[in-house]
Amino acid sequence: MAALLVFTFQGTAAAQLADPRESLNLTSKTRFTPKYYSDLKIWEARREHLRRQILVSAGLWPLRPRPPVPVHRFGAVAKGSYTVEKIALETLPGFLVGANLYRPARLQRPAPAVLVAHGHWKYGRTHHAPDYSVPALCANLAAQGYVVLAWDMVGYGDTRQLPHDFGHSREELAWLFSPFSLQLWNAIRALDFIESLPEVNRFLIGMTGTSGGGTQTYLLAAIDERIRAAAPGGMVSAIFQGDDVCEMAPGLRIDTNNVELTSLIAPRYLMLVAATRDWTRYTPQLELPAIRSVYALYRQERRAWAAMIDAGHNSNRQSREAVYGFFHRTLMRRFWLSPAPAENSALPLPAREELLIGDEIHEKATAGRAEIFAAWRRLAVERTASMTEDELRERLAALLHVSVPAQVTVPASAPELVLVRTDTGTPVRARWAVPPTPAAPAYEIAVSPEGLDCADCARVSPAGQSPPPVRLVIEAFRASAPSPPFDLERATFHRSLLAERIQDIYAAVSYMKGFAGDRPIRLVCHGDAQAWCLLALAAAPGDLRLDPALVVRPPFAESVQEYLMRPGVAYAGGLAMTLQLARRETVPAGRPATMGQ
Repeated sequence: MAALLVFTFQGTAAAQLADPRESLNLTSKTRFTPKYYSDLKIWEARREHLRRQILVSAGLWPLRPRPPVPVHRFGAVAKGSYTVEKIALETLPGFLVGANLYRPARLQRPAPAVLVAHGHWKYGRTHHAPDYSVPALCANLAAQGYVVLAWDMVGYGDTRQLPHDFGHSREELAWLFSPFSLQLWNAIRALDFIESLPEVNRFLIGMTGTSGGGTQTYLLAAIDERIRAAAPGGMVSAIFQGDDVCEMAPGLRIDTNNVELTSLIAPRYLMLVAATRDWTRYTPQLELPAIRSVYALYRQERRAWAAMIDAGHNSNRQSREAVYGFFHRTLMRRFWLSPAPAENSALPLPAREELLIGDEIHEKATAGRAEIFAAWRRLAVERTASMTEDELRERLAALLHVSVPAQVTVPASAPELVLVRTDTGTPVRARWAVPPTPAAPAYEIAVSPEGLDCADCARVSPAGQSPPPVRLVIEAFRASAPSPPFDLERATFHRSLLAERIQDIYAAVSYMKGFAGDRPIRLVCHGDAQAWCLLALAAAPGDLRLDPALVVRPPFAESVQEYLMRPGVAYAGGLAMTLQLARRETVPAGRPATMGQ
């Protein structure tokens, strides 16, 4: 049966306004204009939206309480003023992440801790070279009194159960099982672990990393306030957003960028480590002032600063010493009372073989790709089972990045009816099949792939009803040159074509509400538009007056199933959950309905 869903708002004939979506082509190398904020309430609402956006893009929203992290230990070596231990964190059942735990040799009370995320250098957490050294950074921090944890990116070092570039199958995409998602999860679990250590002061935890490690640093600090001081290096830029697979995810940077995401750290301590010869070269005049505008809302501008290093893309000695000084002031609480420590060039560093676990971890890490993926799915199913109906709708809307606009305008100069969303400026052509009247018994919006040329859309139902229902026909967005079905970089910065069509349906709903008032609105949808309407109804806020009377029911058209096999839909509950939400049913607690099990 065709899907009939309804929203209400008034229409006029649409003019051929330029649609900004036709020319929008954002990439990781687009130069963004940083946003400035002057109102704390506006910023804090934006902050919550962006935190959810990060977690939804990773398939991790909402975060729930987690059990302790299982830890496997493989021996330690003493290096004079510090020790380094080889460990593996079991972040998913059977999936082990290789790591090194550096500790001061003598601790009299719980110490500050620092998480160190490595970048895309060849040897990862064991890489030691003049321009980049994780062992030098960690060893010096440990010798200065910090407990330090460095762990592998997926596919690096000891963490080889999955390649770094995985997550390309349709099913993996549907569950958001990707390098970005798994690495953010690993970072959360690394923080859970370091916080649990009795020798760590859980209120004084910092994080640093360069390049891809800088991405991990600002993302974890953005979503988790347990990170009290963050020093991302070589990555917070308005001219480059990171283009590795572990730095991109569907929807992650829609309407935002690294600079604004880093602002989520406010008002906690932040130092941007920048370099004169990479994409952070404009930090003092471009990125830092915008971030400080957010800190100013909390009257904490002095908590955000930058260190500019005269070098290329790096974590060299000068960059590392800037990090030592930052944590010396923010975690050791020395501020300006004592000079920042310099790097100790005489400090013995662990050899690569003293850091790598090797064959021992492979004997314990028996899970293959299928088993790890199954564990990821189980986490998503458990999360779905614990959610309220409002949370389920909110998650689906955030996944698609769609919303009902607060206001829709109709340009008076247009020769035909066009609805313009005031939040995005996107136009929707429309026409009245049955204009609104005071005695109208019902309100309908007709949606079809044929748009305004749809002949069936003008046929109101039920036949013979007098007066007939008000009927608005709309033309949902048709891209003149549709992008490939799934391109990771494009999906990171742009809504999908499906989501843009849902946005247009919501524009019509918002407009029709002005006529329908508190009366429900019905969506009357034809052909492939069944899928658009189904998701529009499922993702709409629970208090929006929509009539679910004619929702798609089995057997489903192939086009509906095809549209619903999109990145993240299984994580959001799948087809069965979408149907429950579209019918405006109360979703039974503890009974998730998911796709792909």
